[in-house]
Amino acid sequence: MEFGLREYLAEEGRLLITTPSFDFDTFPELGEKLVALLSASVVEKQWDADMHSWLVDFEGCQLFLKSEHYSESVWFESLSPEASREEFDYLASLFKRGF
Repeated sequence: MEFGLREYLAEEGRLLITTPSFDFDTFPELGEKLVALLSASVVEKQWDADMHSWLVDFEGCQLFLKSEHYSESVWFESLSPEASREEFDYLASLFKRGF
């Protein structure tokens, strides 16, 4: 199991996940693999000194996939927590099972 659920903050529209180890330079490969496994697509990629922030389309729902390499944290963040609750509930159930 490579990806799992760390914590689901439903009210905030944030889904913290567990991943294999990565650093700033290796996250793009890991992120692309995760996006592909979810049958999602990347709309836009941004990064700065220590963080990647990708706008992702998952079943018509746009959300951010973010990573911070110093803490090796990866999470999904909703643009609109109420509007994307169904998709986030589904993603949380997937990550809870792990894959």
